[in-house]
Amino acid sequence: MLGVSEPSPYNFGNQPNEKDDPAWTNKNWLKSRFHFSFAEYFNPHNSNFGALRVLNDDLVQPHRGFATHGHRDAEICTYILEGQLTHKDSTGTSETLQAGAIQFMTAGSGVRHSEHNNNPEPLRFIQMWLTPRTRGLTPNYGSSIGNAKARRNSWHHMVSDVENNAIDTDVKINADVNMYASELDPGQTLQLRIESGRQAYVLCIDGQTVAIETEEANEEEKTCDQNRSSTTLMRHDAAEIVGPRTITFQTSEDVATHLLVVEMIYDENHHGRGDL
Repeated sequence: MLGVSEPSPYNFGNQPNEKDDPAWTNKNWLKSRFHFSFAEYFNPHNSNFGALRVLNDDLVQPHRGFATHGHRDAEICTYILEGQLTHKDSTGTSETLQAGAIQFMTAGSGVRHSEHNNNPEPLRFIQMWLTPRTRGLTPNYGSSIGNAKARRNSWHHMVSDVENNAIDTDVKINADVNMYASELDPGQTLQLRIESGRQAYVLCIDGQTVAIETEEANEEEKTCDQNRSSTTLMRHDAAEIVGPRTITFQTSEDVATHLLVVEMIYDENHHGRGDL
């Protein structure tokens, strides 16, 4: 179950909500969907999934945003879905990111930043906070414009571990984590393999897909797996997967689908249920 938040427009220095603006797609300046405990949403059984401790799906209305605020000891990744995000931070960085872009910020010993939608259209983005392997890192920032061609009916590897020199991605973070995105056309299939000792959080950003488990992890789990071999993921749905498992995503003939995968080292204390 997701936490849904529509905070006061005066939070983060915002003006009152617009009463009659056809550009607004939500009555409140912000609508957030929290996949894990965050802000006023608290669920002791849903605090994180391995290194992934925050995944928020944010919808920000035109000319609103988050005034300057601080973070520390987190690797923060933001995937822009619609509109434009303007970012400024205490490292001196200032830029506006378009849909398809992925940014990262190493909060480390402490960083302050702001995020705004300065445009006449709504802004939607996924923001993730991940636990770094080391505390007190030097703050850092970077971004990539993304690659629409690479994620068309395939997995685009957007983010990887800074310590993994064998993998070349535009964004590197200080955690044993990989991120992939794919935009599937109607009637397409795409396979995802999660190896032993790994786990993954799969988010259906938009559209609809059937996730089919195509092989069991081992004989001991075979009976259980047969009872949950497939499920339908719709917009905002997510799946927790613990390897070894192979999942095939299959879209219908009339619905395109946008998927995001956060793959990471297995955490025996916070590994989720391994359910589709």
